Amino acid sequence: MNGQKTLDYARIAQAIGYIRENFKRQPGLDEIAREVALSTAHFQRMFTEWAGVSPKKFLQYISIEYAKKILDETHASLFDTAQETGLSGTGRLYDLFVNIEGMTPGEYKNGGENLSINYSFAKSPFGELFIASTNKGICCLEFADDHDAAFHSLLKKFPNATFTPAVDEMQQNALSIFTQDWRKLKDIKLHLKGTDFQLKVWETLLKIPVAGLTTYGDIAAGINNPKACRAVGTAVGENPVAFLIPCHRVIRSSGELGNYHWGEIRKTAIIGWEAAKNGYLNK
Repeated sequence: MNGQKTLDYARIAQAIGYIRENFKRQPGLDEIAREVALSTAHFQRMFTEWAGVSPKKFLQYISIEYAKKILDETHASLFDTAQETGLSGTGRLYDLFVNIEGMTPGEYKNGGENLSINYSFAKSPFGELFIASTNKGICCLEFADDHDAAFHSLLKKFPNATFTPAVDEMQQNALSIFTQDWRKLKDIKLHLKGTDFQLKVWETLLKIPVAGLTTYGDIAAGINNPKACRAVGTAVGENPVAFLIPCHRVIRSSGELGNYHWGEIRKTAIIGWEAAKNGYLNK
């Protein structure tokens, strides 16, 4: 992002943080705009452009009461709902077009020896992304506030792989999720390094409907291991593919949004953006 876009993103992130901290007071548009040193009209336009929904709608969405309402309405039927076409019928379901292939034992143990990995940086509505791919699929997608840290994190996972700075068709296809109609997306393949348990959890995350929310307990129940909530939480936190594997849709059983590997404010923004894109807030 250029300097102005970086500044705009920082202001919207600040506004989202302020809304989250003060939602119980239901702060007005003027108050939030003052907090980020913008005129009310300018802030309204900028926020809507970045978040895909007005500040008022966003405030309504992130309230804990609303999160609890979603949980009350879904319960354990969430995974049954995943067999449908999404909450509003306008979004494609992740498990229909995102497919995970686990790396072979050899690839897993030898640090990626014989793996050729392309990597690049790209823009998204939520900040810059680091994306990497093998010839079988996307192996990493994360928000890259620090370019060097993002690359070295991947290098640590695959110390023996061959890395090439290159944008390939596989990466472009995956990144189209931010810009294209979700009904028209091509299949996206992921090539991931993980234990059998981690892969099972990540596959279960793909069954959460677009704009839906679930809890760690629901996921544990979904893999027929209801006592594994803590282990599920660890696996969710170690998700190597941001957004495509929607760990941002997992919240606490209390209804609070909870932590996110790439920042709680970013998690809030993604949830609101998905709800707006899926038409959920306009119902």
